[in-house]
Amino acid sequence: MRAGRQVWEDALRVRAGKRSRVTDTAEAQLDVFIDRYTPEIAAQARAVLAKMRILVPGAVEMVYDNYNALVVGFGATSKPSEFIGSIALYPKWITLFLAGGVDLPDPTKRLQGDGKGIRSIRLAGPETLDEPDVRALIAAGIARSSAPFDSTVPNRLVIRSISGKQRPRRPK
Repeated sequence: MRAGRQVWEDALRVRAGKRSRVTDTAEAQLDVFIDRYTPEIAAQARAVLAKMRILVPGAVEMVYDNYNALVVGFGATSKPSEFIGSIALYPKWITLFLAGGVDLPDPTKRLQGDGKGIRSIRLAGPETLDEPDVRALIAAGIARSSAPFDSTVPNRLVIRSISGKQRPRRPK
């Protein structure tokens, strides 16, 4: 058990960069990941997460610190195939991805992309999530979820993966 914990702590030290802080909670670990972005993107990310937690109550939030981006997926269970969507942090912007976006009602044509299932909205800021058409898309994703959300339980945050190799989190 100790060896596994040490590997995890070492990975967090590498990901944290100069701060070299090791954390014991998923929320604190997520803060370490977000802090690697510019202050502007980090502040937007925290505000977007706060709004998503209100819009998707009872969600399991799965964090993937990937090569290209930091991703937080939202679903009723911990199965990635049951996610309704995610937010992805890039060095210069934040994107909302919606699973099943190809089938979601989108009369204002907010969804971008041409993939078989996923569509996206590049967020101008956290206030984009306040727009009625964006809220309607998220609500439609929740309604189409294969597993029901239990809004009586608090959201649960789980760190799923930390990529050993990553692109810089700040623009050049």
